[in-house]
Amino acid sequence: MSDYTIIIGLEVHTQLKTESKLFCGCANEFNPEQPNTQTCPVCLGLPGALPVMNRHAFDLALKTGLALNCDIPLFTKWDRKQYYYPDLPKAYQISQFDLPFSENGHLEIAADNEDETPRRIGITRAHLEEDAGKNVHDESGRGGDSCVDLNRTGTPLLEIVSEPDLRSASEARRYLEDLRTLLLFLEVSDCNMQEGSLRCDANVNLHIHQPDGTKVATPIVELKNMNSFRNVELAIEYEVKRQFKEFRKTGLKLGDPGTFKSTRGWNADTNETFAQREKEDSADYRYFPDPDLIPVVLTQEEIEEVRSALPETPADRASRFQNTLGLSAYDASVIIGQGPDLTNYYEAVAAAAGDGKLAANWVTQDVLRDLNADETSVNEFSITADILGTLLKAIVAEKLTNKSAREVYGILRERAADGTQISADDAATLAAEREIVRDTGALTEAISAAIAARPDAVEDVRNGKLQAVGPMIGMIMKQVSGADPKMVREMLIKTIQES
Repeated sequence: MSDYTIIIGLEVHTQLKTESKLFCGCANEFNPEQPNTQTCPVCLGLPGALPVMNRHAFDLALKTGLALNCDIPLFTKWDRKQYYYPDLPKAYQISQFDLPFSENGHLEIAADNEDETPRRIGITRAHLEEDAGKNVHDESGRGGDSCVDLNRTGTPLLEIVSEPDLRSASEARRYLEDLRTLLLFLEVSDCNMQEGSLRCDANVNLHIHQPDGTKVATPIVELKNMNSFRNVELAIEYEVKRQFKEFRKTGLKLGDPGTFKSTRGWNADTNETFAQREKEDSADYRYFPDPDLIPVVLTQEEIEEVRSALPETPADRASRFQNTLGLSAYDASVIIGQGPDLTNYYEAVAAAAGDGKLAANWVTQDVLRDLNADETSVNEFSITADILGTLLKAIVAEKLTNKSAREVYGILRERAADGTQISADDAATLAAEREIVRDTGALTEAISAAIAARPDAVEDVRNGKLQAVGPMIGMIMKQVSGADPKMVREMLIKTIQES
């Protein structure tokens, strides 16, 4: 039995994919090369400038809340969250406090043990707010100035807060990966952690098991500055060990005088967390309703209209791939985990080929390998779904071997790299030139020659060592280009056994 239980809750912030900001008409684009060029009196908080809600941003948020199985109240409002920071020009952030637009949802993720039922992770709430700007620090080590870029100020930001239901660093990472996949399939965000459109804070503490059977909780720590799934996992793993060591040293527990929720940053260079500040509570932010924005009032009909238009979820799609296309749970998760573009590509290949398993093998091996090698997206990949589907269809029809198909695939890749336009017709032509040879006369002649050349192998086969046909098959395949290896093997063994 472990000495403690890990308690983790995640706060995920994702920028919504809109053309303009949440309360003004400024462009919502990642543009670090031109700081402070996407601003206006509204997002700068200048006197007299009034915000107007971007309804499309709200609809994207509503879509997400429904996909997360949240309750959607008919009334929600905007609140001012007040704090002073250089990247917040108004000295308050427009957010949602006590009446968020969605709450009480859940997301199911795979359990640590594949044999166990999926884990249901509660969603406390998802609320909409405006993003702050960004402080840009001199990282030269010379102690230079810090600058503020307000291009990001006012960007629509959806905060998704989980219940403290996660019990390990790996489970937290899996929740985050599955949530990202859902957001991508909903097409509400591009979820680029490097550009900051997906950010994650982790609230971590431990329930220490006492000898008398009781439990005591360590003070809660909020972890920040984690810019990748791997860093989220590493930061939580480190913090768990640090908190247990700290408890054994001091005995301080949650609620003791002088203990507060604190914030720690993650240093990816040293793989350690470091103290930043004590964490504020809601009273410190002095929330009150924003007088410049009217509440949002929905009807049940509006909510049901959005619900009925929801796309197939990643989980439902994975289930369909397993039930109708014969994929393993692993292959389905690999494909869907790559996002909607590769998933759509796979589905188009499978439909053209008529074999879901064969398509999955090629997509998860050859295609993913070459996408990584080319550092490109599947939408820019030279081997389109039509081209690959044409090749695989020939394999399914037993007109082309896997080996010949890969040869054609390689030729087409080389042509595309040289700037030649390639198509499914090119794939069909090259495949026809390499169709499996079924001329039994040519095969019979080659088999006779192989038997004469390898009497030792022939004797082994007669003695039951069928693997001895391997070298002879190689000789025959070399002599009869395009022969079907399966057909060659069957004819060879039959000829030896009947001679």
